[in-house]
Formats: sequence, C-alpha cells, structure tokens
Amino acid sequence: MSAASKPAPTACLALADGTLFYGQGFGATGQVTAELCFNTAMTGYQEIMTDPSYAGQVVTFTFPHVGNVGVNPEDDETGDPVAAGMVVKWMPTTPSNWRSVQGLSDWLSARGRIAIGGIDTRRLTRAIRQSGAPHVALAHDPDGNFDIEALVAAARAFSGLEGLDLAKDVTCAQSYRWDEMRWAWPEGHVRQKDAKHKVVAIDYGAKRNILRCLASAGCDVTVLPASATYEDVMAHSPDGIFLSNGPGDPAATGKYAVPMIQGLLEQSDLPIFGICLGHQMLALALGGRTIKMNHGHHGANHPVKDVESGKVEITSMNHGFAVDSQSLPAGVMETHVSLFDGSNCGIRMNDRPVFSVQHHPEASPGPQDSFYLFERFAASMA
Repeated sequence: MSAASKPAPTACLALADGTLFYGQGFGATGQVTAELCFNTAMTGYQEIMTDPSYAGQVVTFTFPHVGNVGVNPEDDETGDPVAAGMVVKWMPTTPSNWRSVQGLSDWLSARGRIAIGGIDTRRLTRAIRQSGAPHVALAHDPDGNFDIEALVAAARAFSGLEGLDLAKDVTCAQSYRWDEMRWAWPEGHVRQKDAKHKVVAIDYGAKRNILRCLASAGCDVTVLPASATYEDVMAHSPDGIFLSNGPGDPAATGKYAVPMIQGLLEQSDLPIFGICLGHQMLALALGGRTIKMNHGHHGANHPVKDVESGKVEITSMNHGFAVDSQSLPAGVMETHVSLFDGSNCGIRMNDRPVFSVQHHPEASPGPQDSFYLFERFAASMA
C-alpha cells in the first residue's frame, strides 16, 4: 500500500517523552492514561485484558494475531476488562472459532476499553525494554482529531503505579462462595461437590481460574475482600488461607493487608499460599521488601527454576514489582528464581506450610507446569 493510500489515523499513542505512534482505533472511543507494558503470550488476549492485575496499564501484545478467535464469556477472568487499553500490530480480523460469541472490537467497545492497531509493536517493545515502562496517553477518535500537546501532557501527568493501591479498586465488594472447577472437555465448568478443605481466599484482584484451580484441588472456597481483617478470616474457621494476585504497588496494599497476614502468622498455624501480589504481600508480612522493576514480566513463556528440586518450569507471569530476595529474613528461603533475570519467583517458611510464588500456576493463559502447587497447598491442609 502506498503512503498516499494509507488510511488516515484514527488513534494515537503518546508517550511521556513525546514519542508518538499513530494507528487505527477500535473498541471504545475517548482517551485514557496509564502505564504501558508488553505481553509476549501467543494466546489468551481475553484472559489478559480481564486480569485484574493489569489495572492502570495499557497492554502491548507482541503476538500479531490478536482478535482472531473472538471472545466468549467462559474466558473472562473477571466480569469486565480491567486493563486500560490494548495495542496491537494488526487490526483484528473476523473471528474464526467455534467458541466465539462476539468480535474483539465490539466487546471492547461495549465495555469502554480503547485499542489501537497498525502499530510497530517490535519498536514499541524495544523502547519499553530499554527505557522502562513509560507513562502514556491513548486516544481513539474516528475523525482523527488529536491535540498532541494535550496528549503528551496527560501522559506526563500520570502519577504512575508506585505508591498506588489498586487492589481496593478491583477487589470484591463483599464475601462470596466459589465452587466452579477448571474447564474440561466436554462438560465445561462443573461444580465441586466433594470439597475436603475450607479455604479463605483474600481477593486483591483474583482471577477466576485461580479460584477454579483451588476448587479442583478439593477446596471449599470463601472469597473475602482485600480489606479483610484477621478476625474476619478466622470467623470462617478455615483450614488454609489463599492470597490472590492483584495490581498496583504491593507496599501500598500492604499497609492494610500485611497486618492481617502477620496476625495469621503469629496467632495460627494455618497453611498459607500466595500468588503474584499475594506472594509479595506474604514477603512483606515476613519482613522482606519489594522493588519496582524496569519493565516487569508479562508473558506465558517465562522459565522459572525450582532451586530445591532443580526442575525448570515454563510459567505465565504478570508483574511490575518483585520481591527483593536479599531482604528475606532468616527462616524464609527462596524457592524459585527467574532464569531470565534471576529475580525472585517464590519463597517458603522453613518450618511451616507457608509458601508463595510470583508466577501464575493457574495457566490462564499459559503453560500448566505449575498446577502441582495447588495440590501442594491442598496436601498441606490434609
């Protein structure tokens, strides 16, 4: 296609340093500001967009075929998309999949999420890797009218995720029970009718498939809001505690989450299992600290080594903060490390069934190498 015949841009991505990317908008119209990250997964764009851990972020997809299988309600990780926006190489094509019930653009439009296609995502990804996750403004206007100075100013005015407690925005409003198990052919999602362990799951932004994995491991799950106190948790007489994934700065969420976890550690001997933000909350409660990463880990191909067994697992990850392994106190050991950069990916207490991982063993989307962690948690309650 010649330059003269290219369609006029209907969307613009403005970085805080003044870099501009023009493309074709789809989904909702309007403007949003956020942090920009990239995700290398080749599948699961719907699960990624509905993962509460992406609150406050626009996601660049490095895989170009986004939208080709449409969307369907079974693949939602929460009720609506949580990621602020989407950046893709190619505009979505007509979906071709037997499970599809709606096209990606219509789905995003109905849920108020902006997307831009026709972007050189390789160039954008290199910029993120080299300079860190930038603050951006993403605008979609079918008439192609953009106030560039205002867009760049909006990107520069974005406060960033450091110091930001986003768990309070994505947690459940009240407690609820969960008994739906993992999807399986041909039944789909079936209910757990023979649960053996009562688990309280703290919702910092929990993905549905994590709750399904707990149910599939034999757990009767009660989900509580992120602000739940030690007394709230113990009122359910649980056999174990689960700390969920979630968005934002762990130090900010830890101001109210850490005291509850410390109460569990000091006044009970219950097994505790954490994932992602829950992993970081546990580390903070044990006396460790967390740090902001340059561009984080977002993808479904991350090699993680279990330092105790020597086994290497391919995992799914989504985090912009990490536990500083040098800050872990005596009695707490590092169990998993990233083979990409050596960052911490897991901890456990030496003398109690209390452990957590940074990666996402529920595999939604992603590989299934780490499903065993749910069985390990269930075994610790047996």
